[in-house]
Amino acid sequence: MSDLLEMRKVSVTYDTYSGMVQSVRNISFCVKKGETVALVGESGCGKSVTAKSIMGLIKKPGKISKDSEIIFSGTNIQKFSKDQWRKFRGKECSMIFQDALVSLNPTMKIGRQIIENLDNHAKELSKEEKEQKAIEMLTLTGIPDAKQCLMKYPHELSGGMRQRIMIAIALITHPKLLIADEPTTSLDVTIQAQILKQMKSLQKQLNMAILLITHDLGIVADIADKVIVMYAGRIVEEGECREIFYRPAHPYTKALLESAPRLDQNGKQMLRAIEGSIPDMTNPPEGCAFCMRCPYAMEVCAAYIPEEKKISESHRVSCWLMDKRAEREGTNNERSQKNL
Repeated sequence: MSDLLEMRKVSVTYDTYSGMVQSVRNISFCVKKGETVALVGESGCGKSVTAKSIMGLIKKPGKISKDSEIIFSGTNIQKFSKDQWRKFRGKECSMIFQDALVSLNPTMKIGRQIIENLDNHAKELSKEEKEQKAIEMLTLTGIPDAKQCLMKYPHELSGGMRQRIMIAIALITHPKLLIADEPTTSLDVTIQAQILKQMKSLQKQLNMAILLITHDLGIVADIADKVIVMYAGRIVEEGECREIFYRPAHPYTKALLESAPRLDQNGKQMLRAIEGSIPDMTNPPEGCAFCMRCPYAMEVCAAYIPEEKKISESHRVSCWLMDKRAEREGTNNERSQKNL
């Protein structure tokens, strides 16, 4: 599979009264055609800002660094004009936002909101053809009696139905990439499973790539081909789903996995909370941002950013424990933060 999206050394900052917030710091990754990539991490680690940078939605006081490159289908979209961005959003790349009730216009009927996307990107279609396409897409997303649904307002539908509407709006133009930002956060577990199953089915039918942004590792295990772990604006680990879940290398990745329940453990494992909190991003640490919460931290962790190491062709990690000189320390010898 060839690369559809490539992020090259992307950094995003926000100017605030308390200083410059470094939301995303020099990240690089790629998404291949037809691939599902999960971007995971705690709230505030830069996941949603990364998604907005791809959609060209970083507005003042935010800005993307001049050295950043976002390559989509071989084109650097950072150089797009306003007209090019209008054609790109919703056609080449679509996004599902977190809260469907907030994202949908409460004063407009569902049909109007779906067809509006076709008005922007398929002007050659007649009104009847657009309505038929809207009905077909609603049916594909699992909504019963799709024609009647077009005449309803968002508040008349359940949370799961509204989320399906958001998926229909995003996919009505058959985009090459779908960015799903916490698409099942406000839904119960049963509805979550239905929505994810529907997304996987539509992905195969439309042959599109998905960038899934979430903090829920249970979702990731079921849908993702590749997992990217972010912490404090940086990518700390990346690998295939099986590698991340069964051979995690970064202490933060391990901590995330230990904080989530797993079915294969028969409910016998203890869930662990990650002590501490994400550092102040107006003044991030000089070295590894996770060092003050890491039980294996060494003096070098606080002083220098670790180099990226390749564990396999698909698995890479940024951690000083991967350095050969750290082998003697061992990950079983927990060190106090006072020794940093």
